[in-house]
Amino acid sequence: MYLPARHRQSDPQAMRALVERHALGMLVTLDQGLPVADHIPFEFVAGGEHGLLRAHVARANPLWRRAGQEVLVVFRGRASYVPPDAQEKAETGGRVVPTWDYSVVHARGVLRAIEDPAWLLDFLRGQTAHHEAAQAQPWSVDDAPASYIDGMLRAIVGIEIPIDRIDGKWKGAPSA
Repeated sequence: MYLPARHRQSDPQAMRALVERHALGMLVTLDQGLPVADHIPFEFVAGGEHGLLRAHVARANPLWRRAGQEVLVVFRGRASYVPPDAQEKAETGGRVVPTWDYSVVHARGVLRAIEDPAWLLDFLRGQTAHHEAAQAQPWSVDDAPASYIDGMLRAIVGIEIPIDRIDGKWKGAPSA
């Protein structure tokens, strides 16, 4: 992404916060030389120089077969149109233009596929607990019959991306 210095976000904690608040990432891979975008909820995990992204996909999704490929994951925070302000117009003699405020994080790394049922079960328990925490009666993976969960585990593949480069761009107010 084009990243003018005045819009560069280099604070790792601010970028991590955006990823955590807006966890649905757009994972871009190549399939037969063409870009493919999959929208996947990710978990950001501390580790390595810049952290790890973890998720899972249906085994039927060919995405996981692209393991070993350098990938890009885009996380986008709130975005909005910003019209020229009347005072700004007066102060500049009308030399203003509208703009767009937004916050994005681009994370790059090599895609790994994880088929280990124990890893997947641990990941799913953690993700479910995290997302169910605000519910009055949180659901747990362990609430479902073990035989059902075993079948579901065979139907998914974990993915992990150790982040080797992360860039943030805040244009305007930081994303909430």
